[in-house]
Amino acid sequence: MNDRSRSGRWVVAALSLPVLSFLLIPCLSLLLKLSPFQLYTSAGEPQIEQAMVLSVMTTGTTTLITIIGGTPLAYLIARKRFAGKTVVDTLIDLPIVIPPSVAGIALLLAFGRHGLVGSYLSGAGIELPFTRAAVIMAQLFVAAPLYIKSAMAGFTSIDRDLEQAAEIDGASAWNTFRLVTVPLSLQALAGGAIMTWTRALGEFGATMIFAGNFPGRTQTMPLAIYMGFEIDFHIAVTLSIILLVISFAVLITVKRLLQQRLPGV
Repeated sequence: MNDRSRSGRWVVAALSLPVLSFLLIPCLSLLLKLSPFQLYTSAGEPQIEQAMVLSVMTTGTTTLITIIGGTPLAYLIARKRFAGKTVVDTLIDLPIVIPPSVAGIALLLAFGRHGLVGSYLSGAGIELPFTRAAVIMAQLFVAAPLYIKSAMAGFTSIDRDLEQAAEIDGASAWNTFRLVTVPLSLQALAGGAIMTWTRALGEFGATMIFAGNFPGRTQTMPLAIYMGFEIDFHIAVTLSIILLVISFAVLITVKRLLQQRLPGV
């Protein structure tokens, strides 16, 4: 490497430092606020435990529902041609770009007591708003598109000749999908599932509006942080650190999956 190239690299690094520092310092400040012992002790407080348990239960359910229902939808859009495909694809993208508060209001107007669908459910004795089911629905609405888009990319990238070879050998459509398509797209599916779980874990706006913020019933970790900021800042910091560490670990995992699938990413 010549001196000119070396100096150019240092100039680029110097210009990058302000933004990198701006991103790093808040995270570092949060991590340094509590010692590991303080964090461990605080994590045992009832309000934090309740929020963590509820978050794990609801996000796990959300991710499972997304995989079961989102995989066929992703396969349909990735492989089939049909009228309105662009509209359907755009509809899946929509929850990613709209504000979570808009998603919460939309869910409330759809499934609330006097909502488009909720009025019929209410007549049958089914109440969804401000329940754990509402928490899962809010998470599902905002997080499922991440899995669907990742699965679509995975299915699209598969060499169709491999699937056709399995069909020529006598494999049924289901066995071809199960034994060829899914294994070949497994990294994309896993990455999408992880991102969906993380997005559901951090969901706040739609949950607040549609499910409310009731400790032990609908109060997930982000909602507990919001309440802790007003009542007990120590709780807010503890949960914030936990979510920060989890999010970082998940992003690292997803990046490694992508690097294995797409070298150089």
